[in-house]
Amino acid sequence: MKLFKPTLVALALFAVVGCNEKAVEEVKAPVLDTEVQKQAYGLGASIGMYMQRNLEEHNKLGLALDKELIIRGFVDSIDGKSVIEKEEIQALLTNLDTSMKEKQQAAAISASESSLADGAKFLADNAKKEGVQVTESGIQYVVLTAGEGDKPVATDTVKVHYKGTFLNGETFDSSYDRGEPAVFPLNRVIKGWTEGVQLMPLGAKYKFTIPSDLAYGPNGNPPRIPGNSVLEFEIELLEIQKAEEAPKADEHAAH
Repeated sequence: MKLFKPTLVALALFAVVGCNEKAVEEVKAPVLDTEVQKQAYGLGASIGMYMQRNLEEHNKLGLALDKELIIRGFVDSIDGKSVIEKEEIQALLTNLDTSMKEKQQAAAISASESSLADGAKFLADNAKKEGVQVTESGIQYVVLTAGEGDKPVATDTVKVHYKGTFLNGETFDSSYDRGEPAVFPLNRVIKGWTEGVQLMPLGAKYKFTIPSDLAYGPNGNPPRIPGNSVLEFEIELLEIQKAEEAPKADEHAAH
């Protein structure tokens, strides 16, 4: 991930001026009477948001940058008085990008190890709860609505409503939030879905707790799913479609 796009470096630095409280107090409100003025301000605001996200990411990983120096570098540069040559600037930014990637990788490994331990404990405790059934592969599920229809096979395409959450209850994906069911071939999603949904009669609604090795494994599914994540899904089976009658798969399914 390039943290500073070369074509936006100078403009992005300018946007950080807005982070300086003293500068904000001294600058008058912008005049935005014309479309061109609004476009100019909108461009600056967009770049400012881009820069803000990058600075927040730096801070989270312990690579905080001095905003005063960023502002000074921008001002000196547009005045033709930069104290660092262009070639050295490019090398410095490359080094910064490398440091960020190393920090991100270390953070990802730490989060993955933590998820593995937390997931194992959760699965052990959850399996003891009333109503929880456990398959031979380790999938845990609770029947919320029994259903009475046929069950799908792996080669079928299914239409479902679902909500996926982390163990802390945070939702990372939901067809309910999108306002329409998902449609996908059952053998083209994560193993936990392929196996679990085949247990469901048409019309049923189950809650699944899927071990990480039957979900996205140690690598996760960046940027949404950290490695070794145990995931929970509430799935409602709405329709089963055989291969000859199945439409194009839904792009939001849990691939």
